[in-house]
Amino acid sequence: MEERKLIKTKPHNVFIEDREKLNITGVRDVVSFDEGTIVLNTEMGGLILKGTGLHINKLNVEDGNLNIEGYIIACNYTDKTDSKKSGGLFSNIFK
Repeated sequence: MEERKLIKTKPHNVFIEDREKLNITGVRDVVSFDEGTIVLNTEMGGLILKGTGLHINKLNVEDGNLNIEGYIIACNYTDKTDSKKSGGLFSNIFK
């Protein structure tokens, strides 16, 4: 019988308050950021946030917590399996 190893991941949640405050759990790392776009890797795949005046208030990669303020326009996930096969988040952004 084949033995499988279970990889425990952190829970991933996104909480948006009034389109101005964003709290995310399960964050692995922030790939890039500016006032208009934040690109990050989460436990559930890539996540692209778009808005205006975006500002990272707090990032704790050990706990996987991220707090952002600004006006949120869009949250777009990249497929977890596609990001590994097709070359990462940047290839998904610039399709």
